[in-house]
Amino acid sequence: MLANIVIQFLNGLAGTSSLFLVAAGLSIIFGVSRIVNFAHGSLYMLGIYVAYSLMEVFGRGSILGFWTGVLLSAVIVGLIGVAIEVLVLRRIYRAPELFQLLATFALVLVIKDAALWIWGAEDLLGPRAPGLRGAVEIMGKRFPEYDLLLIVIGPAVLGLLWLLMNRTRWGTLVRAATQDREMVGALGVNQSALFTGVFFLGAFLAGLGGAIQIPREPAQLMLDITVISDAFVIVVVGGMGSIGGAFLAALLIAQAKALCIALGDVSFLGVTLSFTKFTLVVEFVIMAIVLVVRPWGLMGKAQAPQRGASMVEPALYPLGRTFWGITLGIVILLGLMPLSGDDYRLVLLIDVAVFALFAATLHFLMGPAGMVSFGHAAYFGLGCYGAALAMLKLNLPMEAALLAAPLAGGFGALVFGWFCVRLSGVYLAMLTLAFAQIAWSVTFQWDDFTGGSNGLVGLWPSEWLKDRTAFYFFTLVLCIGGVVLLWRIVHAPFGYALRAARDSVLRADAIGIDTRRIQWYGFVIAGIFAGLAGGLFAFSKGSISPEQMAVSRSVDGLVMVLLGGVQTLTGPVAGAAIFTWLQDTIARNTEYWRAILGLAILVIVLAFPQGVAGFAKDIATRLGWRKEALS
Repeated sequence: MLANIVIQFLNGLAGTSSLFLVAAGLSIIFGVSRIVNFAHGSLYMLGIYVAYSLMEVFGRGSILGFWTGVLLSAVIVGLIGVAIEVLVLRRIYRAPELFQLLATFALVLVIKDAALWIWGAEDLLGPRAPGLRGAVEIMGKRFPEYDLLLIVIGPAVLGLLWLLMNRTRWGTLVRAATQDREMVGALGVNQSALFTGVFFLGAFLAGLGGAIQIPREPAQLMLDITVISDAFVIVVVGGMGSIGGAFLAALLIAQAKALCIALGDVSFLGVTLSFTKFTLVVEFVIMAIVLVVRPWGLMGKAQAPQRGASMVEPALYPLGRTFWGITLGIVILLGLMPLSGDDYRLVLLIDVAVFALFAATLHFLMGPAGMVSFGHAAYFGLGCYGAALAMLKLNLPMEAALLAAPLAGGFGALVFGWFCVRLSGVYLAMLTLAFAQIAWSVTFQWDDFTGGSNGLVGLWPSEWLKDRTAFYFFTLVLCIGGVVLLWRIVHAPFGYALRAARDSVLRADAIGIDTRRIQWYGFVIAGIFAGLAGGLFAFSKGSISPEQMAVSRSVDGLVMVLLGGVQTLTGPVAGAAIFTWLQDTIARNTEYWRAILGLAILVIVLAFPQGVAGFAKDIATRLGWRKEALS
């Protein structure tokens, strides 16, 4: 047992190096540019793929070919990072930070399909490191020689980064920009050149982190999502912008996973605990604990409270007659759709209605409440499973089971939101991601109750709703009713209090508003309606799986809200319709639908930085139309 723990401890040290390289690059980029770079995991993936190809060229079996491939691939990925910064991100630095996040997500889609086109869908096994293909014996067990080298690489890179940041003028500028980039610009520093250099360094580290892993894992297309999730966790746990914190967090998380593997299945008082399964969620549990106890991370610095309303959003105008006239016209048009006789169109419109309600609930948190959520799919998924389990386990009819959906979503938001409202900014967003991943892990592994990875099937509507047209109208009424009710809440006194807490916590507290309680209630309201959307989705598909509360579903919701525009009430509805239609249309016509969808999103972000609905609202205002028409 002791020998197994020691070997896993060494495995954890080896894994720390790669995690640290990726997280350090992400931390440096965020610290200077304030961009939450979703594409950073894609750069790691490219590091492995490019290294594989270069080693094929320079020779898989030679030491020179192997290490030339590793270093050159990191340089190439660094140059790709420069191209991303110059061609895309530099054009939207003045756009809201959330739209920068949307642009990086679009890049994830483009890079994934570019890798698919160049290297194919099959996993590619790289060569073992020449000269380090053997193993050493430690306590009677064999440990790879290459992993011993990885244990050294992490601290060595940490030392070099410390020298770069503390003993060079460029490093001093980077640290200064991390603290106050506006002041650095005011002092005459060329911010464009500084940002480009930072992106090269961050992308270089991500590419190097991927390249050195090639003897340990194959190059495959799912690495981007897996790695970016781990990197975000490490950066937040260590403290945003802290390279030392990133190393400490990478070490902590890698060792926690290694320990879970070493312990395996443990029996205690007749109960068997599977620590191996716990590896799926252990880093998110650690992040949740750290954020609750120390919200700014292990080595981060607490932010000073804002004394003014520095991020006040434009006013949301009352919903007047023009608005309701346009809304009524759209509803009448949707009501006439069954006359077309196209069943597939009804299926697509059901999806649009469900995701419009889901996006509206996320917008309720992001817009009026000012709380960004990276894990909003948790409440959507809880609604799916709440309805499914009520029908399959309790044998309730569809109508009663559907009532369990908003209850499940609301209960999840009640519990998770109590912790989340104590944080703000990216820390709040990451805590929502942690809770969502914990919920996903439970549903993914609880085979006897949730069906595990296979999900649950047999979720069919009642007899009077089995006709596609009847279910379409049923879904339409509930989703439109939910969206309209959310709009009304925004313009109720509660909505004004929610926006006051968003714009200035100190001023809201001064006039007697309990900001945490108001935001907590906002979480619960959003969870209730997201759960309703999940329940409708479950019955529309007839089955569910843990995918409905995975990170990808939360990202879909973010894309919908940002495409439409955060500063308008109609934005999430428009964004959901555009995203669902684009995804369906493109996916049915080409294998490389992600790249086309990503390019379409990039065009929209660059052309309409306020979102489609926000752009339409600006046009209406310039033409002299009433402002409330598109509020």
